[in-house]
Order: sequence, then C-alpha cells, then structure tokens
Amino acid sequence: MSELDEGRILALVESQVEEILRAAASWAHDVPPALTPAIRAVCVRLAEMVADQRHYLAPLPEPQESERTRVLNLVAERFRGPAVSQGIEPLLQELTERELRSTGSWAISESAQSEWIANAIAFLEAKGRTLPAGERPDPYWADDVVAGIVASVRAVIGIDELQARTEARYSGGHRKPEE
Repeated sequence: MSELDEGRILALVESQVEEILRAAASWAHDVPPALTPAIRAVCVRLAEMVADQRHYLAPLPEPQESERTRVLNLVAERFRGPAVSQGIEPLLQELTERELRSTGSWAISESAQSEWIANAIAFLEAKGRTLPAGERPDPYWADDVVAGIVASVRAVIGIDELQARTEARYSGGHRKPEE
C-alpha cells in the first residue's frame, strides 16, 4: 500500500471516529448532561462491535477488500484506545460486565444483537434512574438513544442492517437459516 493510500485511510478512519463521537453527543443532547458519559460509552462499545463485523463481510475485489479491512481494523482499534475511552473507562467496564462486548456471535446473530440492544437500554435506564426525579428523561428515552446510536454508527461505518443480515446469511461457511 502506498504512503498516499495509508494517509487517505488514516484520514478516513479519523473522520469516521469523529463522526461517531459527534453522533453520540447529538443523541445525548436532549437528556441531562449527567447521562452524556453513559451514552458515549454505549456509542463507543457499539462502534467497536460494528467495526468488528469486518470478519463476517463477503470479500470485495482487491484493493477494496484490503482497504475496507484496514479501515475497520483501525476504527475498532481507535475505539478500544485511550484517546476515545479516556474518562469513561468505568462505564465501559460496567458494559463489559453486562456482556456488552464485541463477540463473533454479535456480528452474525440477530438474537445476540437484540440482547445487546436490550442490555444497552437497561444500562442507560439504570443511569437515568440515579438522577433526581425532576431531572430524569422522558420514558423511552433510552430506547430512542440506543436506536439512534445503532443507526448512526452503522451509517458512518457503512454497514447497514440489510447488508449485515445478507452477509451473515450467505457468506462463507455460514448456512442459510431455516425459514
């Protein structure tokens, strides 16, 4: 890979990471500021998990495949790194304890994704309940935030739900599920 290509890839990775973090901030805009770190932690963990789907995507022709793999590897690494996780490490550990971490099953199993979403919502709701009654967000705020984060992260990284399902169903050694 040429130096120019590497520079373009690094710029793309940086742009994606910044855009995902802006999405997290945007989804935290309508809730009390005390919930912003928890929302950021959910967003960071989800971005890491979505980027880890790189192992389950059908290969592209070269050189696009090498580039996509490199970009997704770097995005996942960036979200695991201290520059992104600084200040939210305890929340990320709490998410890990709730089984909200990147696993192969998350990338290919709708039930694992649904469970992750339910756990993320429960995590945010629990954080909301720690606020004084007058400061708590409206009901279903956590559902809206998690749905928005999922859509934002997938859009930024370029992996949408249809593509992920199609890839999981038809690529590699995966059998088509019985319908």
